[in-house]
Amino acid sequence: MNILVIGSGGREHCLVWKISKSPLAGKIYSVPGNAGISEIAECIDIGISRDNFSELVRFVRDKEIDLTVVGPEAPLVDGIVDYFNENGCKIFGPDRKASAIEGSKVFAREFLSRNNIPIPQGIVFERPDYKKALNYVKSVNEFPMVIKADGLAAGKGVVIANDESQAIEAIEDCFVRRKFGDSGDKIAIEKYLSGYEVSVLSICDGKKIIPMAPAQDYKRIFDNDRGKNTGGMGSYSPVPMVDEETYGRIINEIIFPTYDAMIKEGMIYRGVLYAGIMVSGGKPYLLEYNCRFGDPETQVILPGLKDDLLPLLLGCAEGDLKIEKLSWEENKRVCVIAASAGYPESSSKGDIISGLDYFNENEDAIIFHAGTKLKDGNTVTDGGRVLGVVSMGDSFKEARNKAYKSIKRIKFRGMQYRKDIALKAERSE
Repeated sequence: MNILVIGSGGREHCLVWKISKSPLAGKIYSVPGNAGISEIAECIDIGISRDNFSELVRFVRDKEIDLTVVGPEAPLVDGIVDYFNENGCKIFGPDRKASAIEGSKVFAREFLSRNNIPIPQGIVFERPDYKKALNYVKSVNEFPMVIKADGLAAGKGVVIANDESQAIEAIEDCFVRRKFGDSGDKIAIEKYLSGYEVSVLSICDGKKIIPMAPAQDYKRIFDNDRGKNTGGMGSYSPVPMVDEETYGRIINEIIFPTYDAMIKEGMIYRGVLYAGIMVSGGKPYLLEYNCRFGDPETQVILPGLKDDLLPLLLGCAEGDLKIEKLSWEENKRVCVIAASAGYPESSSKGDIISGLDYFNENEDAIIFHAGTKLKDGNTVTDGGRVLGVVSMGDSFKEARNKAYKSIKRIKFRGMQYRKDIALKAERSE
């Protein structure tokens, strides 16, 4: 089978890596890909916005591609699956209607509320209600408080405001400064829940949903969850805090009822349904749904999957998963992300990356590229999260030691990474 993977991040590198291990895999392409992906797939420089869908379909037909796998959320929300299906091209991912579960926080809140899925208390405001939103913040005066931009914001549209001034700033970013464009025309203000977060990804074929191993990611830029939100600075799997009972509650109280409600309301959801869960006071709540593989959760989930990924992706796309349960390695997996200078407020590009040769013959770690590209024979940074180092071990201590020993081999100007990824998991052993 010839495969196309759409996207350019660490998630897509991991997908290409895992797909390449399948005996069914033939030629693999990636659009646009990155420097690391180019080592195992042919990278093609085609845009992935709505304006490029016709060009992508022509490429798929020209290269006789059997399955396209979509990594990022934006093309899904823009309807790439609908366009491919209309043109007879097989593709993995939910259509535009189903992708609204991530594309609009307001749509998701309304859908989840009417189907009695446990979510945090909250209220929605639109841009003309700017003053009402400010008055609401002042009247509630309960902090921390969560402010969410309605649409896609590259993982940076959720603000945990610790006081009134931060809440007002978040509202003004959306309604006044229009930091997120149309994505900030509506906001949800939600009650902050204390506890711990966990990500549960599930594969879906439109009729059947199969949950994967849980993972936990780190959204803040600095250790001890300080600083700005990012797309994710690290992750680990499995999650010791999520025992069998808690995992069962997450699946049976949130994920399965959500999927049943989707079917009832006419959503044919095929692809990955990614649930961001908060466990507060022993009870799981749904914080958000995403319509694609998580990043960096994918980088610690897929290396632990024993099953061949390609037939699973194909089964979802065709609406006919042949498997009832997934098989997992018993090891522990840790991913540490190295980000560019200035991230997340700004992003340095063009800095030469050294130390990558270490990973060619090193069995202790896998490196997944994200913000990288080739320039004048060198691998250089291309902004944002640059790469992720993934290690495995019989314990979290072993996996962490391998990951941090390995990431120290990498050097580029302004490189920054957290030092506490999976530390709590290690201490729980």
